[in-house]
Amino acid sequence: MRRRFVIEAVMVATYGHLLVPGRPIDFVVPYSSICELYDMRDGVEPVMDDPDDDAHVKSKIGELITFFEEPLNRKKIEKALQMPWRESSALLLNDDIQFTIVHAVDNAHYGDYFDPIETELLLSGMKLNVPLLSDQFEFQDKLLEAEVPVQVYDIEDFEFAVEEGIVIEEIDTLRDI
Repeated sequence: MRRRFVIEAVMVATYGHLLVPGRPIDFVVPYSSICELYDMRDGVEPVMDDPDDDAHVKSKIGELITFFEEPLNRKKIEKALQMPWRESSALLLNDDIQFTIVHAVDNAHYGDYFDPIETELLLSGMKLNVPLLSDQFEFQDKLLEAEVPVQVYDIEDFEFAVEEGIVIEEIDTLRDI
């Protein structure tokens, strides 16, 4: 069974270890996060501080864009974009990695506290009951402060999340202690 995680597309390009998981993974990616890849690839602002790392990550972003633009993948994405909250059919990268693109729709419920991409990530996680992967400590802290009912893993805990994870029922049990 594939483990599912909601994630920003750029994190898949930035963190290479995400593409060599210990078991099959389905990365659920809000479509707006794919659109953001074009700005990152073509923008003058660096994605990474080190120039060599920046060139490498921008190259990986380009590869990811090429993957999403392949005719079959593009067709699956376009079909998902026909209705809010529709998920695409699986976009297969390899035997272990697949992407599901979701046409997430920002709403005002969390819009004042989170930016639009963050809002779409957390709403996707809530709506699909899928944990988030993030490397942004501020975002993770805001999720806790706002008591958003979504599970989040730091990107550094990816292997743990894939192999063991935490079941929501376990969290509820810990709250009762």
